[in-house]
Formats: sequence, structure tokens, C-alpha cells
Amino acid sequence: MGNKTIVLATFDNEASADAAAGALRDSKIAKGDAIGVLVLDDRGEIKTEKVGKRSLGKGAGIGLVLAAVTPVGAGAVVGGAALGALHHKNLGLKAGDRERIGKDLEGGKAAIGVLTPVAEAGAVSKRLAELGGKAESHETSDAALEEVQVAAAPTP
Repeated sequence: MGNKTIVLATFDNEASADAAAGALRDSKIAKGDAIGVLVLDDRGEIKTEKVGKRSLGKGAGIGLVLAAVTPVGAGAVVGGAALGALHHKNLGLKAGDRERIGKDLEGGKAAIGVLTPVAEAGAVSKRLAELGGKAESHETSDAALEEVQVAAAPTP
């Protein structure tokens, strides 16, 4: 059983995702949760915009988490060997989830990623659905988040 949940919600466009992320951030539902918006840039690479808390203490920040749940091509978030290492970390995704998430972002769509405690995941998912998103949840652990942070750390 995980300690945290990654809630992803897909929206029709970046503007609606930005608005929903702002509404979630301002709500009492996502107090202190790490929130980020994912979009594809003109080259088809994934970029993130941090909306909420940047880090969860010892765990990986939302930018690293979103880089780890997206397909290869997220070089705008994390580069080089670190990206490859991130994709081998188990953050609660099943085989094929990363590629499906990447395809979900095609055609101008955007997604919100929220790293939240398990107990709050249902409320976060429900609120994102009310705001127009198609939400899904992936339980993860503090240990997996630590591994992502270590994998992305610059080598001396």
C-alpha cells in the first residue's frame, strides 16, 4: 500500500487545465499538495508548470514526479541519464501507462498532476472531475519518491 497518490486529470486544453489547477490550489481540498500542469510543446516534448508546492520535504518535487510518469521526451523537465533512470522507477504506474498519458496530451490537451496523501486522493480526483478533467490515480510510496529524487540528482 502506498503512502502517496499521484492523481492525473486530462483536460481539453492548457487554459482549462491552468484554471482547474488554480481552483484546486485555492481550494481547501489540496492544501499543501504538489500540483503541476503537463502540456506538449511545439516539438512534442512534455513541459511542466508548477502550480502548487514545489517539494514534499524529503520526497521528490512535482516536476520530478511528472517527469517520471510521462514518456521519454520530457527532457524539458529533466535531462539525459537522469530521465532514463526516472523511467525505471515504480511510481504505481502499470505497463503502457506512460505512453498512454503521452498520447492523452496530443492535440492540444493538457493534464494536471497532483501528488497527494492517499487519504486525500478521492477528494482531489472528484474535484478535478467537477472542474472538467478525466481523473485517474496511481498509489506510490515515500520510498519510490525518494528513489526518483536520488535518480535525478546531479552526479558530482
